[in-house]
Amino acid sequence: MAKIPKSLMPLDAIERKILLIRGQKVMLDTTLAQMYQVDTGALNRAVRRNRERFPEDFMIRLTEKEAESLRCQIGISKRKGRGGPRYRPFAFTEHGVAMISAVLRSTRAVQMSIFIVRVFVHMREVLANNKELAHKVQTLEREQQEQGSAIVEMYTLIRRLMQPPRTRKPQRRIGFPIP
Repeated sequence: MAKIPKSLMPLDAIERKILLIRGQKVMLDTTLAQMYQVDTGALNRAVRRNRERFPEDFMIRLTEKEAESLRCQIGISKRKGRGGPRYRPFAFTEHGVAMISAVLRSTRAVQMSIFIVRVFVHMREVLANNKELAHKVQTLEREQQEQGSAIVEMYTLIRRLMQPPRTRKPQRRIGFPIP
């Protein structure tokens, strides 16, 4: 993987801005506008002018319920009144983020898009490694349980073997005694 330049933004700062909405990892238009150093309205206008570049798997429009939930969770300004957004936010997937650089046409937009896509890729690699690690841990746990039950069986057998033999009453001899 190519080096991620530190000058744009800390990696973990961008990772915290990636949200999971409708089962997809996305970034909100307000977040992207801040990163690209443009007004959110300008970003959304550029996207609307180039709507054909943003199919459903590149960008989704949040529902009222989703937008309200985000307002409560991450402190987006109130919907109505002064200072609040007038429209429901857009959320861009990894591909949508890459496409934004094409519609904004600035050096900063290109740099940030490349950087953000690399963060998405990094997160996917981390997730893949975690799945692999989780599978290995499950395998080890299963093996440990199998070995544990085998050890218990061996311990039980050893304890039986270590017990003194049972004493038996001498049996009465059958037949005639030999002088």
